[in-house]
Amino acid sequence: MWQQIIVGLIVAAAVLHFCTKYLPAAWRQQIVYFLTRRGFDQNKMAKLFKTQANCGDGCGSCGSCDSSAPAASSASSSPDSSTPLKRVIKLHVQR
Repeated sequence: MWQQIIVGLIVAAAVLHFCTKYLPAAWRQQIVYFLTRRGFDQNKMAKLFKTQANCGDGCGSCGSCDSSAPAASSASSSPDSSTPLKRVIKLHVQR
């Protein structure tokens, strides 16, 4: 009996981990919306399912998307800078 309960808890934890990591963002947002309508805290659920705004969204909360950011990146591309230049390797696919 206890073995079945423990296995059930492990399976439930694995399903929760799968849902928080591998589901598409739209599905995770719908799950958060569904759970908040059922009485769960929206901020905690959004944090758990990783549906909060991040720097890639362009939300403006972290300040990395400001107009001063391109000026800083152009300053780091000067030859006197201690940081190395970023280089792009172009690949040509032959089919």
